[in-house]
Amino acid sequence: MKSYISRNPEIMSGVPCFVGTRVPVQNLFDYLESSFPLGEFLKQFPTVSEEAAVGVLEEAKHSLLKDETPA
Repeated sequence: MKSYISRNPEIMSGVPCFVGTRVPVQNLFDYLESSFPLGEFLKQFPTVSEEAAVGVLEEAKHSLLKDETPA
């Protein structure tokens, strides 16, 4: 699985950012939590592609569900 998240201590003090940008991944979650649509986030952060934003959401989902066992 391709990662869309970069952690580099020399970029934004190691805060997880979208690969190739200085946009913290947390911004995406903050926008969605505030009920803004994905399109609004992409409009405000044009250096983040739709593919990268969806990829980060997929990575988060995979991370949360990887150890889940059926009930």
